Parts: sequence; structure tokens; C-alpha cells
Amino acid sequence: MNQTKTILITGVSSGFGQALAETALAAGHKVIGTVRQASAARAFETHASGNAYARQLDLTDTPAIANVVEDIETALGPVDVLVNNAGYGHEGILEESPTEEMRRQFEVNVFGAVEMIQALLPFFRKRRAGHIINITSMGGFITMPGIAYYCGSKFALEGISDTLSKELAPFNIHVTAVAPGSFRTDWAGRSMRRSPRQIADYDALFDPVRQARLEKSGQQLGDPEKAAKAMLEIIECDTPPAHLLLGSDALTLVRGRLSDMSQQMDTWESLTVSTDG
Repeated sequence: MNQTKTILITGVSSGFGQALAETALAAGHKVIGTVRQASAARAFETHASGNAYARQLDLTDTPAIANVVEDIETALGPVDVLVNNAGYGHEGILEESPTEEMRRQFEVNVFGAVEMIQALLPFFRKRRAGHIINITSMGGFITMPGIAYYCGSKFALEGISDTLSKELAPFNIHVTAVAPGSFRTDWAGRSMRRSPRQIADYDALFDPVRQARLEKSGQQLGDPEKAAKAMLEIIECDTPPAHLLLGSDALTLVRGRLSDMSQQMDTWESLTVSTDG
């Protein structure tokens, strides 16, 4: 195994964050996890490995983020890897979903992740080392009715990650956007915020989508433990990828999306190039 690392993971109470923390601790790494509840912080630190440390943090509390990161670097660092895992899903037809829900979605999924990165980057740059992993989603490439705000947040994080990888390359800092497909996490269950249905015109389109998502919750193809092992592999890799899809469903759907885009570009090529001076 490569040398042990200090890994900072946001949101270790459930889902990918919990699975990755367990896998990393089992491999001998030191894990610092952020949680929102004090009780969850105490529970995380009782891990038998003795290598689990917790900090209470709400990613919508901007001033707290910089303070917590500085405390971590001083007391527990240096941090080698930041995993921006904390996030949630919003489901709702756009016309029916208040923009306040969109603001909250972006506050956690995008702004929280970016502020964690900004807080850690001075330390990474000084050391000319570091790895940032942003958990995005296949919803950062493909879309489906009823998750416009969620997909918008993940498209944003994909674009930010890709840009950031170019900005940080001169400093030997790696950035990987990890885009999972459907996994057996709480994403479609208790973690999901759902806007109430109001407009009957959307019933035929959306009701079957919502029903299918509820029925499949907990039965998805993806295994979070296997996802954690895959993420640990790129954490331990000297040349990690800038993008990594997780799950055969993500691979199939994203390849289909790229193929459709390529076909549309070919179809409209003459109009596209007609605007050149």
C-alpha cells in the first residue's frame, strides 16, 4: 500500500462519506470527518482504529468553514486529501419548485464545496501537494425530469472541478470529479427534499418518475462499499484522473448523452459555422 494519508471528508454520517471513511480507516489512513450533529461527531471518534477525528460543521455556515479548516490543519494536519462529499438531492418540477429550494441546493452542493476548497488551498499550495475529490453525479452530465436544481448544482460542480484542475496543475495539486450513478445510499430516501406537486399537466410525465425512484430506493445497482474502494484507489494513485464515473448505469447513460450531443452537432454543423465572420 502507498503511504498513509490524512483524508478530510465532509459528511461522514451516511452514504458515500460513511463508506469511504470506513474503507480508508480500514486501510490505515487517518480520517477527519465533518458532521452536522455533536452526537455524530462523538460517535465517529469512537472508531476502533483510533484514527477517526470529527469536526462539527454546517456547510451553509461560511465563516465556520475557514475556522474549522484552519483548526484541522493546525491540530490534525497536514491534510493530504479533501473529499467534498456532503450534499443532498432535491426533487421537483421546476415550475412547482420555489427558487429558495434552488438557493439551498446550491448553497450546500456548490458553495459549501467551493468554500472548503478555498479554505484548504493555501495549505495545499504552500506544500505543492494535495488532492481534491468532488463527489458530483451522473446528474452532472445527464438530466431527467424533476431534478433540475440537483442536476444544475452537479453540472456546476463538474465545471468548477474541471477548471480547477487546470488552475492547480502547476502546483502538483490534483482534482478529481467523481460522478456516481445510482447507489444504495440515502439520496432518494431520507436525504431527498421534495417539492409538493400542484400542476396536473405534469402528472403523466413526472408521477411515474417519482414513483419509480421511491420504489428503487435501497435497491439500486451500485454498492457504496465498492464505490469507496474505487475512490480509495484513486486517492492512493500518483496520477489520478480528472473525471471518474462510478457504476455501469452512469457509463451507459453518459456515453448515450455524449453520442446524442455529437449527433446534434453534426446535424446543425452548417448553422453553427455560419456565424463565423
